[in-house]
Amino acid sequence: MKPIPLPSHVHYELLLQLLERKTIIAVEKNPALREQVQQLIISLRKALAQQKQLEATCNQTYTPIEYRWSLNSVNGQPETASEVITPRPLSSEQES
Repeated sequence: MKPIPLPSHVHYELLLQLLERKTIIAVEKNPALREQVQQLIISLRKALAQQKQLEATCNQTYTPIEYRWSLNSVNGQPETASEVITPRPLSSEQES
């Protein structure tokens, strides 16, 4: 089975850091904008949590995941900055 392409977690982290460290400070005097930025932060956190749930399901069903850094590809192949994670069954030591 071909790996399922998913965004690398670093994409979420970068966006969250930008919003939490820069954007929220820039809009602190405007309650309406501050609320929108807070809602955006909440949405991104939910999206990351949902992706992690999808990853867990893929792991349980032994479906490989390919973390992608961009949409670019070279010669029809994913660019080199991707990481394919193939789930493996847990050994008896790991299960406990």
